[in-house]
Amino acid sequence: QVTLVESGGGSVQEGGSLKLSCVASPYGTTTYCMGWFRQVQGKEREGVGFIYTPGGGGIIYGDSVKGRFTVSRDNRKGTLYLEMNSLESEDTAMYYCAAGGNASNGYCLIDRSDYPYWGQGTLVTVSS
Repeated sequence: QVTLVESGGGSVQEGGSLKLSCVASPYGTTTYCMGWFRQVQGKEREGVGFIYTPGGGGIIYGDSVKGRFTVSRDNRKGTLYLEMNSLESEDTAMYYCAAGGNASNGYCLIDRSDYPYWGQGTLVTVSS
């Protein structure tokens, strides 16, 4: 069983930055695919950024965050990160860490049904 704990959420003004962290336990736990989703109440959970560990570590982003968000991971620490820059009010959401996803051709799949392990979420609020 994998437990994920997110941190780093908060309130920021448009144009600002935040960095989210997700620690997986047991300590040092890694899975091939880890990533971030986000959800606004009443809407579907949206894939944000995903990283595949073996080999070159293929990374894939949701269209709405490309060029602004960066996902990375420290496998020794079992920690996943999401660095968010140039934040917009539309980025306001609950952000969830997910692990254990499936991959295809060296890239993680980004459908929520592919991920069996989830954190409780951390709230990001961007004000204009």
